[in-house]
Amino acid sequence: MAVTEPALVVPPPAHEGILRRQALRESAARTYARSLPIVPVRARGMTIEGADGRRYLDCLSGAGTLALGHNHPVVLEAVKKVIDSGAPLHVLDLATPVKDAFVTELFATLPRELADDARIQFCGPAGTDAVEAAFTLVRAATGRSGLLAFTGAYHGMTTGALAASGGAPDTTVTRLPFPHDYRCPFGIGGERGADIAARWTEYLLDDPKSGVPAPAAMIVEPVQGEGGVNPAPDGWLRRMREITRDRSVALIADEVQTGVGRTGTFWAVEHSGVVPDVMVLSKAIGGSLPLAVIVYRSGLDLWEPGAHAGTFRGNQLAMAAGAATLAYVRENGLAERAGTLGARMLARLQALSAEHPSIGHVRGRGLMLGIELVDPQAPPACGAPESAVPPPDPALAAAVRQECLRRGLIVELGGRHSAVVRLLPPLTLTDEQATAVVDRLADALRAAEHSTYRRTTAGPAR
Repeated sequence: MAVTEPALVVPPPAHEGILRRQALRESAARTYARSLPIVPVRARGMTIEGADGRRYLDCLSGAGTLALGHNHPVVLEAVKKVIDSGAPLHVLDLATPVKDAFVTELFATLPRELADDARIQFCGPAGTDAVEAAFTLVRAATGRSGLLAFTGAYHGMTTGALAASGGAPDTTVTRLPFPHDYRCPFGIGGERGADIAARWTEYLLDDPKSGVPAPAAMIVEPVQGEGGVNPAPDGWLRRMREITRDRSVALIADEVQTGVGRTGTFWAVEHSGVVPDVMVLSKAIGGSLPLAVIVYRSGLDLWEPGAHAGTFRGNQLAMAAGAATLAYVRENGLAERAGTLGARMLARLQALSAEHPSIGHVRGRGLMLGIELVDPQAPPACGAPESAVPPPDPALAAAVRQECLRRGLIVELGGRHSAVVRLLPPLTLTDEQATAVVDRLADALRAAEHSTYRRTTAGPAR
């Protein structure tokens, strides 16, 4: 009788076990891990290598945090220098040479009118805490509590920041229309749509029966990121500056994602020439490490000691990495490079629209790009004019994201219905990498449009 050899049991790859344990042990609130089931083990520049040996071009960049990509030599050297020096790594808000160097470098990049009269507050390490600090500051300085914010906004996940964001379920923050060429709230778009939005804002603030008392501040993103990569028109942003200045309302620019060269200027407000009263900064200013600050006009500096504090507002490693990143971007003209390369990528993406009716709109500024995907076959909503744009197609966008990952490209989604494919590559992106990104995205779109998944999907929820 023959002896049967026991079947060889091959254990699953180690990365599968890591992913399984993550799903079992981490919270249901995890986000990126759901759509990007990879286990990064090495990274350099724009490239991530997973535990399974696959390599990816990273067009997420830590949601815009990695201005210089992963593990840039100037960042690693700056961190190593602090560690080797024996300097304290935790100092609350005490003065240190590292902090002094960071502030000096940061102020050198700011709009001159603000830098010459600026104060800085170090906050907890997340951008949302800096938003909270900005709200506390303007309320203390003006004695008023109301805020103005915009539809589609995203300012963070803490209570005050959420109240000023587009998804707030219950808020006393006054919501204003944000101009949008493709999905204009007034059905017009262009300069006329932006003008009506500005007129509505002005009317609301001046109407004694509007129900909106004089606010402490207006907060605006120069380019809405999570809201779908919607650039604020320059003329409209200048109008917001005029409206707020004439009514003694502080203007807060949320540059958490748009700052440090991302949009083609060092700070996105520079496109319009607007100088805000407060700038909220985080993400890239820490050189890949957690850091958040607000910079504001000295006349607002009326709060009491401890009015906004935080145990981890003295991150020495982040300040060193941030100073090195700011200097590298400034000295090497990476903001201008982002503007040039971003315009080239934008043109290529717009050219794809002729081949793909599912591309409703391509937009962005610098290396902050978005492609809104739509369902061109869907009937218009009841009562919509014939000229109405097609409805968004989040199912197709999710399929494109998955097909991109299969082709070694990491992208994420945004917009009102998660139907905007977002590109946030590092500013160190090469010409060859930019070409590869668009090529892989175009291939992924073709595959998603013709996949079984696409044909059997009933379509997005309306």
